[in-house]
Amino acid sequence: MTDALRPMTKQRLYEQVLDRLRSYVAEGGLGAGDRLPTERDLAQRLGVSRASVKQAIVVLEVQGLVEVRHGGGTYLVRDSLDVEPVERMVERRRRLPDVLEAREALETKLAELAAERRTEEDLAAMRGALAHMAKEIEDNGHGVEGDRLFHAAVTAAAHSSILAEFMRSIAGQIAESRTESLRQPHRPARSLAQHRAILDAIADQRPGQAAAAMRRHVRTVAKVRLLDWEPDGER
Repeated sequence: MTDALRPMTKQRLYEQVLDRLRSYVAEGGLGAGDRLPTERDLAQRLGVSRASVKQAIVVLEVQGLVEVRHGGGTYLVRDSLDVEPVERMVERRRRLPDVLEAREALETKLAELAAERRTEEDLAAMRGALAHMAKEIEDNGHGVEGDRLFHAAVTAAAHSSILAEFMRSIAGQIAESRTESLRQPHRPARSLAQHRAILDAIADQRPGQAAAAMRRHVRTVAKVRLLDWEPDGER
């Protein structure tokens, strides 16, 4: 059934602030590393409350577009503010806990089985994935592709066709959780270190330690700014 006639909603005030900030950055030629005006200055210039400005800044921070330095201002992380629609963020926030719960259940078991069943070819694939991730991070990326390759290699090393099928069935949601996690400040390097701990346990054929290392990793992935965000700001 179509939802075209769903109730109409008035755009949140902080979403209007987001639109103005996007235009401000584009028209001003601002780029990564540049500082935005203070919340107080933005509120005065836009004629809105500081609460509305703060909510807009939080949305930008959640999306990894700005870095808020406590006592030091707000700085652009990228050369533009290509903001994801708020309603899409709300939907991701709604389903993310279920995705993370499924990841912990499946990937912990996959790591345990990988430690029991891995081959030398499997280990080579995992090492190659981590080398790829390290290079991405070195090049100022988030390491998303290397992360994907590593978890795919662990899944393959478990040699469980049914669990692999389960993982494929939620691949899109896992990709969302991966991106969400890796754009958290300082997260890529931490994730890489956790991957290396998982690999060490798998290589040494220690199933219990491999499972524990994977569980710690997925629980770190679950600590994202999006889950702390309250979307219902001022209207």
